[in-house]
Amino acid sequence: MSSPEALRNQVVLTYLAIVLALLALAGAALLILKPRLGEKVRPVWLTYRSWLVMVPIVLGCVFLGRWAIIAGTALLSIFGFKEFARATGLYRDWGMTGVVYLAIAAVGTAALVNDPFKQAPGWFGLFLAMPVYAISLILTIPILRNQPRGQLQAEALAILGFIYLGWMFGHLGFLANSDNPYGYVLYILFATELNDVAAFTFGKLLGRRQFRSNISPKKTWEGALGALAVSMALPWALQFSFPRFGPLQLVLTGLIVGAGGQMGDLAISVIKRDIGIKDTGAAIPGHGGILDRIDSLIFAAPLYLHMIHYFYGLR
Repeated sequence: MSSPEALRNQVVLTYLAIVLALLALAGAALLILKPRLGEKVRPVWLTYRSWLVMVPIVLGCVFLGRWAIIAGTALLSIFGFKEFARATGLYRDWGMTGVVYLAIAAVGTAALVNDPFKQAPGWFGLFLAMPVYAISLILTIPILRNQPRGQLQAEALAILGFIYLGWMFGHLGFLANSDNPYGYVLYILFATELNDVAAFTFGKLLGRRQFRSNISPKKTWEGALGALAVSMALPWALQFSFPRFGPLQLVLTGLIVGAGGQMGDLAISVIKRDIGIKDTGAAIPGHGGILDRIDSLIFAAPLYLHMIHYFYGLR
């Protein structure tokens, strides 16, 4: 993966055209609706402007190549965990948070270095085993402190933070080591975000019945089923992303994004409801924090990668 290769790659150019067209259509629609809806458009406009910043950054990483995708994923993991640690109170424990930061960096390193045994990009065996080493190190912290009391909550939060944000989300970066990096990475990024937009849109237009009232009151059955329908159709519409996929793999891809993406969003909502916050941060105007933006990928990316690995291998 390199910038010249990306500029010649038809998958990259097609996604670039699709994204630019969607941004242009959305911008035009907001300009048309603004005089009629007035201040009601303001929150949506703020969200749209954030997309105008995020999309070039993401595409820039793709154009720069494998190392930029892996490094970008690791940085998002670090910032997402920082938000998680601040929200849950774990941030005060520098020992636990320091170990998690180190473990996230190790996950990125395992994705970046070559496998010394297979001479292939990405050390997949070490990547899969990383939770064993990280959890062992986290559990060692109270032993080194000689402190048995008041440690269980910090250990549990550190383990959850690493597994969820460091390792599960880290699967996104490892996709850059596959034999079809542009198709796989761009599809999962595009599809999960479109799934979020579809859930919001169907919920606003048709939503009547709450989906999980105690977890996310604004989510509806109509929004969830509409998003699932869009996600099930999308692999067939964008089949150029993975030309080897048969009907079974296309259906599984739709389910992974349509159901997995929404489960990732709800899982973060459970955490936010439990600790009594609306957003995990304010880094992205109109979206909330980093964690609020990547939550759908946390479920979808590992399920997607392991489905690909099971049927086709990564190389």
